[in-house]
Amino acid sequence: MARSCAPSQRQLRVGELIRRTLSEVLARGDVHDPELNAMSITVGEVRTSPDLKVATAFVLPLGGRGAEAALAALRRNRGELRRLVSRKLELKFAPEIRFAPDETFDRMDETRRLLAREDVRRDTATPDPDEA
Repeated sequence: MARSCAPSQRQLRVGELIRRTLSEVLARGDVHDPELNAMSITVGEVRTSPDLKVATAFVLPLGGRGAEAALAALRRNRGELRRLVSRKLELKFAPEIRFAPDETFDRMDETRRLLAREDVRRDTATPDPDEA
């Protein structure tokens, strides 16, 4: 039987729980790092591995500037973040948390740019039934 590459309902549910909890921890400034606490970071999505032992958090600093500094601060504090998140969740294992830049907004901007091109608009336009 072929396995689907799509995440299971459990992966989606746990990923969302981790996302909310991580967002709360970052918003409250619970981490003992003044540099990290000075940043406003959005956690857009968390994807978990099938065994739920690894969670990848896709993050973006508010305004999109300073992404590398934010990622460095999060990675530097990942042990403490893992402990704080796992303390609030009732999971068998505390997942290892990895951080990656959230490129969703960049992809949306690129899609809008492509759809605004004249040749694409012409190709995607609904034909006028009176012209047929």
